[in-house]
Amino acid sequence: MSKIGFITLGCKVNIYESNALKEEFMKMGYEVSEASSDCDAFIINTCSVTNQADAKSRQMIHKCIKLNPNGIVAVMGCYSQSNPEAKTIEGVDILLGNNNKHEAVKKIDEMLKNGRYRYVNLLDILREKEYEPLGVTMFDHTRAFVKIEDGCQNFCTYCVIPFARGPVRSKKADSVIEEIKAVAEKGYKEVVLSGIDTGKYYDKETDTNFAKLCKRIINEIPKIKRLRISSIEITQITSEFLDVLKSSNVIADHMHLPIQSGSDNVLNMMKRFYNTKEFKEKIDLIREVRPNMAISSDVIVGFPTETDEDHKKSMEFIESIGMTHLHVFPFSKRQGTRAADFPDLDPQIKKVRTKEMMDLSYKLERRYNSNFIDKTLDVIFEQKDSKGRIVGHSSNFIEVVVLGDESLIGKYANVHITKVEGIKLIGEITSFID
Repeated sequence: MSKIGFITLGCKVNIYESNALKEEFMKMGYEVSEASSDCDAFIINTCSVTNQADAKSRQMIHKCIKLNPNGIVAVMGCYSQSNPEAKTIEGVDILLGNNNKHEAVKKIDEMLKNGRYRYVNLLDILREKEYEPLGVTMFDHTRAFVKIEDGCQNFCTYCVIPFARGPVRSKKADSVIEEIKAVAEKGYKEVVLSGIDTGKYYDKETDTNFAKLCKRIINEIPKIKRLRISSIEITQITSEFLDVLKSSNVIADHMHLPIQSGSDNVLNMMKRFYNTKEFKEKIDLIREVRPNMAISSDVIVGFPTETDEDHKKSMEFIESIGMTHLHVFPFSKRQGTRAADFPDLDPQIKKVRTKEMMDLSYKLERRYNSNFIDKTLDVIFEQKDSKGRIVGHSSNFIEVVVLGDESLIGKYANVHITKVEGIKLIGEITSFID
């Protein structure tokens, strides 16, 4: 039996797409694993969101070439789609971008049977209109990620993703429902809806937008106890979606809403599509219907036009609206974007601001999590930690730890919180939830 080794970098969408390919290989009788020297072929699903991501992608490609010089090496994803240098890497047999990743299965199968050859197919991604129909029913964790959308056409000045992923394309609504039904039948209690610009989801054939899709999932698949949204832009929080949020507790008490900066000057230079006043107004609307909603966010620090005052305003605004956790990124110049032509800031300034924003994130997360001491949270258990305890996440995406054994993994329970440990909560199971 031939063995296919996978390395997946970057976002939840990449993870989903790699899982789809793994399923196809397994159906054909192949063994799939992490990349190792005994693999007959390798798939590196790359990322290009930052310069560091590019470097990591190159590193993993060279790693696989060295692991087995006779193995077939397939490279795909955002790095290969948006970086011409990917074509020059010797030892790569198959080079794909985005929206045609399924070709890797057929090409690797052919080469394993008939011998290696060079195959390059980088689509003109900005012209792609059709959604690549990949599906997954097997996952590595207790929550299932379901991709419903691909592409972004916002063209923020700092971001290369529209050039790597192409325009917005959506999976057919009926296909989403069927995939989640299959996931539910396998016992998964939580589904995470993922995409590149998830809230832009729209199935023209059935006139189904994101809010309508969420409502269908909730109404048609009662076995799913928790529906989580991986990321959504603040402008996509519509009154229709707020009605769904208000009427059903199936949607998780956590939303990831990228803000990027809390300074209007910087937001304007980034060509974001809101200002801080508009952002706060939407946060207030969300908390009117879900007072305890956890709201995490992405923040870029050290944008080329960001002054000390902008940075200060950003931190003050983020704290004032009660963000609960931040993913902090120092600005990374991406060739082909408008911000690549802006004069970059001193790396030391970016380093200092990054630490300050990360310190704020820890403070906000600990403050929010501490509110739940002596309260009860619903938790789906996922894994053991280094101390042998069982760890899971609550609806509001707080990491909760209890004493117990591996039989708890996958169980859904009410947990009484007794104390906070760093940003984790420690508790005791009071009852199980069907």
